[in-house]
Amino acid sequence: MASKRVVSLFLLLLIGVQMRGSNGLSNFYYGMNCPFVEMIVRNVVNQALQKDPTLAAGLLRLHFHDCFVQGCDASILIDASDGTAEKDSPANGSVRGYEVIDQIKQLIEARCPGTVSCADIVALAARDAVFWAGGPYYGIMTGRRDGTRSKIEDTRGLPPPTLNTTDLIKLFVNQHGFTIPELVALSGGHTIGVARCSSLKNRLDNVDPTLEPNFAQSLTRTCSAGDSTTVPFDRTSTTFDNVYFRALQSSQGVLTSDQTLYNSPQTRMIVDNYAMNQAMFFFNFQQGMLKMGQLDLKEGNQGEVRLNCRKIN
Repeated sequence: MASKRVVSLFLLLLIGVQMRGSNGLSNFYYGMNCPFVEMIVRNVVNQALQKDPTLAAGLLRLHFHDCFVQGCDASILIDASDGTAEKDSPANGSVRGYEVIDQIKQLIEARCPGTVSCADIVALAARDAVFWAGGPYYGIMTGRRDGTRSKIEDTRGLPPPTLNTTDLIKLFVNQHGFTIPELVALSGGHTIGVARCSSLKNRLDNVDPTLEPNFAQSLTRTCSAGDSTTVPFDRTSTTFDNVYFRALQSSQGVLTSDQTLYNSPQTRMIVDNYAMNQAMFFFNFQQGMLKMGQLDLKEGNQGEVRLNCRKIN
């Protein structure tokens, strides 16, 4: 029996070597030196979301906003005493979940000191948050390195909420290598979470004709309370589903960058497909997230494994 276990372990490690990507990531990167990392992440995320289901959207945004600025290197987690880090940017005002990442890191450091990067923790936490909210589960290759730079000016690369489909395609497809179906599916991440009224002022000051009139009135009433007031992206804002795409079909997309997906002939049919077929949406979201998790990775001496996710070593 013992010999069989040894053979099984050898085969597992062999598969891990075979599944190592050209970017240095592997399906079993922590298999020998921190085998419980995914279990620790999952337990902490599940406990946090049981207390506050809205954190699922925050953890997903955290991963997205990290990867779109200098790649997936956890630079969004770094604190700056003078307020000049990425997390201090208005573009990151909707990002939440920093304390969850801190808790995970503390537990992992107690078990596997100096081994697991903050960037990997962010990627795993986003995956588990999506799954907890009812979305698809997908395997994540690990082995990312943490970056040593976090500057507020670098967040200019994040997509503003006013982009139209042409601009979204330039950013996601032309610059970052996503397919158009993946772009639309990743936008569907807005099926969980809320938007600040400051992000949709452009649609309300002079009422956007693409807004359904009653919905426009409802948004105007809500946002009269101030720019920091929030509105849900769809009516099931803590459940990961395809209701977001049905909202777009009804001209009830909250942001310009949401509704443009249905108004554009380049993406309208994809929205219709996702609204009708949730499994298709989930599949392309999985593909998009796997690709996003490998954007501009730090390798070797380009990065480090932070001991504290908020501070460079």
